[in-house]
Amino acid sequence: MVLNYIWIGFFLIAFVVGLIQLIFFGNFEVFPAMMSGVFDSAKTGFEISLGLTGVLTLWLGILKVGEKGGAINGLSRLLSPFLQKLFPELGKNHPAYASITMNIAANMLGLDNAATPIGLKAMKEMQESNKTKDTASNAMIMFLVLNTSGLTIIPVSIMVYRAQLGAVDPTDIFIPILLATFFSTLAGLISVAIYQRINLFNKVVMAYLGGLLALVIFIIWGIAQLEPEQVKIVSQTAANVILFSIIILFILLAVRKKINVYEAFIEGAKDGFKIAIGIIPYLVAILVAIAAFRASGAMDMFIGGVKYVLIALNVDTNFVEALPTAMMKPLSGSGARGMMVDAMTTHGADSFVGRVASCVQGATDTTFYIIAVYFGSVGIKKTRYAIQCGLIADFVGIIAAILIAYLFFG
Repeated sequence: MVLNYIWIGFFLIAFVVGLIQLIFFGNFEVFPAMMSGVFDSAKTGFEISLGLTGVLTLWLGILKVGEKGGAINGLSRLLSPFLQKLFPELGKNHPAYASITMNIAANMLGLDNAATPIGLKAMKEMQESNKTKDTASNAMIMFLVLNTSGLTIIPVSIMVYRAQLGAVDPTDIFIPILLATFFSTLAGLISVAIYQRINLFNKVVMAYLGGLLALVIFIIWGIAQLEPEQVKIVSQTAANVILFSIIILFILLAVRKKINVYEAFIEGAKDGFKIAIGIIPYLVAILVAIAAFRASGAMDMFIGGVKYVLIALNVDTNFVEALPTAMMKPLSGSGARGMMVDAMTTHGADSFVGRVASCVQGATDTTFYIIAVYFGSVGIKKTRYAIQCGLIADFVGIIAAILIAYLFFG
């Protein structure tokens, strides 16, 4: 529903701005430019979606190997002691724990197709012990915010889009996204903990969070000591070593469980073509709307207004063209993806704007969509403070993504 209004809004604003330019400024080229942009973007959306097939097939095959090899179960066991401290309302042996840990583990590994059904199962299990059926329980809100914060170890979809749009090294945003999504998750977790009065200074919680925070601070400190060219080399090398190590780990886990690795890969890879084809109408729809909006001059007006304010505040404006992705992210996942693709298409996948847009896209998830799907699946109408906490996570994640992009690519 939100995307519906956004899509209509893009066209209506583009039409109004186009009329203003035509009537008051005599710009007779604006409507031909808008229509040309619409047709060109439809073609671009199709070509991008079709071109995703190869890389998407590769990663889905690898992720299936990891899934069958027990990567989700292993990560679930690792997270279980930590998560049990965040859901005191559920007690020690609640059946939802297994689904909660597996959902978060699947999200971290980028296994969206596995994460969503497991997440819906977790919601149903929590709803069974929820005393007020139309109101979100504390456990449900914590679970939702951990999902909306978008903690992801492997940002597969973003790397795939960057590869298709010509990035020299599509994985160079791997570490920046990992750092940004950590801050988003931390902000969401702290905000919910404050509402629910959860003691985050518990030994178990501090061990997990303290260890991760120390690692993040060490990485940021280390990067800050390097020259710009060294940052690029170290970041690219580390990202590719880590990603290839994960691939090898997935294969070894599968071999250990006596899984036919090749067949598991093929099973997952088969979905690559289906998903790439399925993306076409959604990507085309949002790209043509953005093209009309941009060609009318409305995008330039928006960007110019933001730049004017930032210049007055003496703030660097190099990131501003990536702001549409940030503004769309909490509202619509496909809309934000379209904005990211538009930024990379317009400015280049390896441009600063393209990289900022990629980092913003990976820093957090779509708050309103996740709340609608997960709460809607169990009939929750009163969301209490879930939206506020989700938006706090979004805001912190987006700010972190911009700042970290400056650190790595600025």
